[in-house]
Amino acid sequence: MQAFTLSQPTLIYDALAIANADNTKYIAGGTDLMQLLKDNIEAPVQLVDLEHIGLSHVRVDASGLRLEAMARMSDVAAHPDVRTQWPVIAQALEASASPQVRNMGTIGGNLLQRTRCGYFRDTGFACNKREPGSGCPAIAGENRMLAILGGSDHCIATHASDLAVALTALDALVELQRAGGAQRQVPIREFYRHPGETPHIETVLQPGELIAAVVIPASEAARNSHYLKVRDRASFEFALVSAAVAMEARGGNVVDVRVAAGGVGTRPWRLPEVEAALRGKPLTDDALREASARAGEGARPASQNAFKQVLLRRTVLRALQTASA
Repeated sequence: MQAFTLSQPTLIYDALAIANADNTKYIAGGTDLMQLLKDNIEAPVQLVDLEHIGLSHVRVDASGLRLEAMARMSDVAAHPDVRTQWPVIAQALEASASPQVRNMGTIGGNLLQRTRCGYFRDTGFACNKREPGSGCPAIAGENRMLAILGGSDHCIATHASDLAVALTALDALVELQRAGGAQRQVPIREFYRHPGETPHIETVLQPGELIAAVVIPASEAARNSHYLKVRDRASFEFALVSAAVAMEARGGNVVDVRVAAGGVGTRPWRLPEVEAALRGKPLTDDALREASARAGEGARPASQNAFKQVLLRRTVLRALQTASA
């Protein structure tokens, strides 16, 4: 770990002003960033601690849910309104990491965690995310855990967040703020970038900009939602495949359905092919099977992860069956 200075502002405007300096990063719960600092993957000269600026509320009204960025993962997962009106969020959070990490980790920090690709996490290897232009050994190397959707010739690393998958299925908006008071809202589907030739640029965040909150609309589909995570072990493990489903049915027909997947894409991956196959159709097991069989169209598996194509279809089917039960 390299030396750095630590600033601890008490107002968001001061934090934003400080973060405009070069080679400066925000730190929230620190559950991911501290690992990156210790492994010399990140080496900022200044950290801006967000602990004392507030932004930790969970607000519910008739229009929906607002999760401020410093809200703890465990607090959001336990919130009674989240559990009843947006259960997919509570389930995704409870499937994340460990209780200790969830007690420290924040909503904003979870959305910004870096990939768990072993080549990115080990400075003994080249990695285009860590050192642009150095190469991607994962493409021809160890890639069982990596992406089959959204990869490029420069990167096939999967995005690690369970929460982001749930929020993608709920059409959430990410509220961003930067120095000078400028604010904007970005649909979460547009927040994460495809790797292309610049996999080190992972989001649309501008320098010094921070996540202030996530806004999730209320809907019948959100109330009838489910998150399913398939992994190598039952806890403290990242997804091989996960699926988030939000569904509304009326009169035996599917009125609205949204499906997103994790563990298979370079970012949280929406599955419009599954949604299109189900929307307006009778809610039958045959219809669910036919729709889930389309999950992951256009996948490009690497040498060790073609099994994810089959596992994705089975995971989506099970999540749809659970949500429709």
